[in-house]
Order: sequence, then C-alpha cells, then structure tokens
Amino acid sequence: MKKLMAAVVLAMTIFSLACGNDERQNVSLALDWYPNSNHAGIYEALGRGFFEEEGLDVNVYTPTDPASILQTVGAGRDDFGISYQPVLLQARSEGVPVVSIAAVSQHPLNSVMTLTSSGLERPGDLAGRRIGHPGIPSNEGMLETMLNEDGVSIDQVELVNVGFDLAQALLGGTVDAIVGAYWTHESILMELEGHEINILRMEEWGVPDFYELVLVTNETILAEDRDVVEQFVRAFRRGYEAAAEDPQASITSLIEANPETVNEPLEREGVELLVPMWTDAPRFGWQEESRWTDFADWMKARDLINDDVDPADAFTNEFVED
Repeated sequence: MKKLMAAVVLAMTIFSLACGNDERQNVSLALDWYPNSNHAGIYEALGRGFFEEEGLDVNVYTPTDPASILQTVGAGRDDFGISYQPVLLQARSEGVPVVSIAAVSQHPLNSVMTLTSSGLERPGDLAGRRIGHPGIPSNEGMLETMLNEDGVSIDQVELVNVGFDLAQALLGGTVDAIVGAYWTHESILMELEGHEINILRMEEWGVPDFYELVLVTNETILAEDRDVVEQFVRAFRRGYEAAAEDPQASITSLIEANPETVNEPLEREGVELLVPMWTDAPRFGWQEESRWTDFADWMKARDLINDDVDPADAFTNEFVED
C-alpha cells in the first residue's frame, strides 16, 4: 500500500511540474544585433532562471533583418525587442505603436572614430575628409551636429555609405573617419587587431544626450497584458543588475548560450565599459522625460520626425519604478 501511495505521489508531482511548464507564458524578445555584451543582462536572466520564476518562457533571437524589429513588435509578431531611442521616435513618427519600457544604455554608444595615426582628433579636423556611414539618416544628422559644433559644415566633408562595414572601411583606407560605430564594440575590435583608435563621443560635441539601447513593446500589450510586461521587466532588470555586479560572470552566461558566435576577448572588455552605461541612473531602466523631449526636438529641427510626435507617449517608467 505504501509503495502504491508513493507511486501516486510521484506521478502527481511529475504531472504538476509538467503542467507548471505548460502554464508558462511564451513570449519573444528580438535582439537588435547578434548576441554581444550589450545583451549580457538578458543572458544572465536566462541563465539564472529569472524569467522562469516570473512564469515566462522567453524566446530570445536575432531576426534575419534586425531593422524590422520595431515593425514586428508594433504588429504584435514579437512581444518585446531591443532598439534605439532615435529609431523608436522615427517609428512612432510613421505610426508604429511602439513604446520604450526601460533604458538599457543611459548614454550614446554611437560615435565618430578615426585612426590615432591619422592625427584627426576633433570634428573640425574632418573638413575635406571622407566619412563612412551606415546609411541611417539620424547618423548623418548627428555627424552634422558634431561638425557644426566645431565650426565645420556637412558640405565640407564627403559622405561614403559603407553599410555596416564601418571598421573595415576605416582600416582599409576607404574613409578617413566613420560614424555609426560603437565605442564599446568596434573600437575594441580594431584595438585587438593592433590599431589605436580616437573616439569622439556624440554628447560631447553638441548632440543631445540620448538612450542608445531601449527595451520596447507595443501599445496593445501595455493596454491588455500589463502583468506580462511587469513580469518580463522585473526579470530583465534583475538580469542587468546581476550583470552589473559581476560583469565577467554575465559574459560567461552569454558565451554558454552562444558558444559559436561570441568573440570572448572583445565582449569581456566591452562589458566593463558598458556597466557604467547601465547604472548611471536612479535605478536600472529609468528614463528622463527631458531627454526624450530634447532629442525629439533635435530630430524635429532636422525633419527626421514629424512635428506632431509627442515624446511623452514614446516611453514609460512605470515598470522600472520601485
């Protein structure tokens, strides 16, 4: 009899666990690029089971076309995505109902880079030079602002669309400078290959400070499934807070999940630069309305977004408040 009861209890336990797994809600998170140190907190949350503790089964993936993330999130084909403040404002200007629910990077990672050996150390030095860019309109606007801040017109430089082969174009001599490259990524990649890099930070040369990476969802999910958003952001925040406390451990989690694609030396150095970008706020994920307003005004002045875009509708802090 005791053996029979023990078998029944065991069967009920297994059934209960199986049902519990089935009851987890499936959600998707589309990454803005292949997994790298910018995403270390996500893989730390996955590795530590933070999403599972919230009752979520999260599918993290990189779309074939990362530029489509805001469209897939806006249409509900993805629940969450990693994107950028300038791109989100452009999407809202086009009627895509996406909202930032947490800032990942509190400051720009985008920058202008030159080879130290070139002697080009400030925007004014770029007059008469060739500048590689990825073909993103906001990048050209940022470059123009930086040049103007140092007394140079955009007409005094030659713009060369090199796509995302930015580092290769600079190292190969195709261009004299590049814009659109991250000072936490491409600069390290080039330095690991033996090249000294000069970095011009955008917010130090007239571009309004902005949130480089943001976590986004859509207005329908915010209106109809707020519990899931709350659960997701809670686990997401815990992952980045843990990554900030032990950044190298978070890179180990990143590598374990993506052993074939991660450049370990690059990401281990990059994450140390990123931690201050994650933590320079009252709490992880916090967003200042003034930063959204100032950057939206900057974009409107350059006809990058429509005048009727309300930046207050583009973000919310309610899921990162204590």
